[in-house]
Amino acid sequence: MTSVDGGSCAAVSPRLRGGATGFLVVSAVDSPLADNLDCPRLDRSYLSRPARQPLQGETIGSFLDRTVAQHGECEALVSRHQGTRYTYRALDASVRLLARGLLALGLQKGDRVALWSANTAEWLITQYAAARSGGILVSLNPAYRLREVEYALNLAGVTILIAAPRFRDTDHVALLQELAPELRTCAPGNLAAARLPSLKHIVYTTDAVQAGAWRWSEVMELGKTIPDETLRREEQGIELDDPVSLQFTSGTTGKPKGAVLSHHSLVNNGFFIGERLQYTPADRVCVPVPLFHCFGMVDANLSAMTHGSAIVLPSETFDPLASLQTIEAERCTSLYGVPTMFIAELEHPRFDEFNYDSLRTGLTGGAPVPIELMRRITGRFKMREFTVAYGMTEMSGVSFQSEPDDHLDVRCHTVGAMLPHMECKIVDSGTCRIVPRGTPGEVCMRGYMVMRGYWNDPEATNAAIDEAGWMHTGDVGILRDDGYAQIVGRIKDMIIRGGENISPREIEEFLYTHPAVSQVSVIGIPDPTYGEEVCAWVSLKEGATVTEEEIRQFCKGQIATYKIPRVIRFTREFPMTASGKI
Repeated sequence: MTSVDGGSCAAVSPRLRGGATGFLVVSAVDSPLADNLDCPRLDRSYLSRPARQPLQGETIGSFLDRTVAQHGECEALVSRHQGTRYTYRALDASVRLLARGLLALGLQKGDRVALWSANTAEWLITQYAAARSGGILVSLNPAYRLREVEYALNLAGVTILIAAPRFRDTDHVALLQELAPELRTCAPGNLAAARLPSLKHIVYTTDAVQAGAWRWSEVMELGKTIPDETLRREEQGIELDDPVSLQFTSGTTGKPKGAVLSHHSLVNNGFFIGERLQYTPADRVCVPVPLFHCFGMVDANLSAMTHGSAIVLPSETFDPLASLQTIEAERCTSLYGVPTMFIAELEHPRFDEFNYDSLRTGLTGGAPVPIELMRRITGRFKMREFTVAYGMTEMSGVSFQSEPDDHLDVRCHTVGAMLPHMECKIVDSGTCRIVPRGTPGEVCMRGYMVMRGYWNDPEATNAAIDEAGWMHTGDVGILRDDGYAQIVGRIKDMIIRGGENISPREIEEFLYTHPAVSQVSVIGIPDPTYGEEVCAWVSLKEGATVTEEEIRQFCKGQIATYKIPRVIRFTREFPMTASGKI
């Protein structure tokens, strides 16, 4: 590996591990909906979280300045598949040079800079450079094809696109030339594309010459023409509430929407995730999850940066073997992934070849974690302080997260405790009235982490965020007496069979306890008698065999008869999103 200003802070002693802070249950008198007195004051599903530490009044750039000053010689980034590593001081030097290069291209405060790449060192450098120069980073899924990238670039009005030349079997260069044939004849920086009217610059993250586009090294050279003092003056004009990120939602209700997130929301969410994980400069975070998603960009990158910890990229895209090799080679202390990633790693035939003694903690989310999988994660990976989180793009990343010392059962059946400086209420989705504790309802959140809105879509923004500032998540949840939350499904995913509301997640969690089941997805299918019936798609563990009837017999006497899947189908593998969700 090449080393850029190499160094390590592995010898830094972790700070004392703190216990969980308590919860403040606000009475009905203090609640925003004080006129709702259908249930006892202290039994209502409303919660706010006190904090030992105040909110951080920083931009991403100013917090990075603080980290460089305190931990400049600690390793910040290791991109193992690229063979490069950076200390915080060296990383920031590259960040500042690219930020000045963006200014040389004409970037103005608030301009959108799109990033279309898998996990590389250039991804993190661009993330921080856009923040320092006043740009708004538009994170694009590297798997996007022509129509999707055209839609995203035009919706956001992107002026600068930084792209990897290819992703897996997708040739980004050819795709962009099809979308903007003007590239073949224009000079870099002079693009005037009919189908991409706002786009002026394309920068490729490698140094191969491409028609009409800048090479990465050329933009870095341009940065040398802009004094660092000019960049510092630009940074002084950036406020903590300014937008810094435009993240596209999954688009399950139509075309993807762009959630606009601020410096304040991302810095603080990353900071408090890192606090919950008890990160220090001694921690090394293995990140196989995609950086274009909040899971990578915030939950990993910013939680590490705000604590002087190192980000370790094992591969461009998820590769279970590369992750296992990287944990041992880089002595990683934390590992991220969605449940399907952990299953792939644990079931890899070479799993036992590697040493995982360095692992301490980690983070998962996006799907429930069956208790058997949790036992394997905390046992075989030795991550005793492994945590489970719940959040959404529109809320900057994470809202609830388990404590490192929570009981295994708590980590499997809840999404943990709310992060500090947030409010949560569970409401009846029809009346918007707060429900009693332990009663399912829609999860609503309020606080610093809520997005500024959907880009150029006030109607969708007003539908998601009410007049009192509550983000209506569309998730069905339960608030327990101890302040921990359970997510039982999506309002729109509920199966309604003969008038009975059935949570797919509840059935999935039960089916995961079958010894032959590796992965499962439960959906509703049309039925002429009951309106909907329960259908389960099941993937079996390697070498396992089981029949549909055996699955049904396994369910009998364990879950209600009407919840037992009427239709069971087997599949070798599930289609996955880029973030590893079924």
